[in-house]
Amino acid sequence: MSGAPDDEKLEELRQQKMEQLQERAEAQQEGGEQEAAKQQAEAQKQALLRQHLTDEARKRLNTVKMSKPQFGEQVERQVVALARSGRIQGKIDDDKMKQLLKELKPDSKSFDIKRR
Repeated sequence: MSGAPDDEKLEELRQQKMEQLQERAEAQQEGGEQEAAKQQAEAQKQALLRQHLTDEARKRLNTVKMSKPQFGEQVERQVVALARSGRIQGKIDDDKMKQLLKELKPDSKSFDIKRR
């Protein structure tokens, strides 16, 4: 008679373990879908940048991204927004990229040291 309660506990533990495994599998599947969406959005952004930037401008943007990643991402987002709104005529060359970087550059704090 003592075997029946142990079997019930064992079955209950098995059921809980199966539920946990199913929840993990669902969470991983959702995470995979989000990752695929991120990759697709990144690919679309890169395609827009290739379409609207000359090689020199892309090189300059990549250099900026390597030295200042957050600022580089901000510039990319700005170029993509301009492209999607249709405000870019032709391609952005190196001179236009310099101007855009200058406009978007955060104000640098300068210190004047005066010696007496």
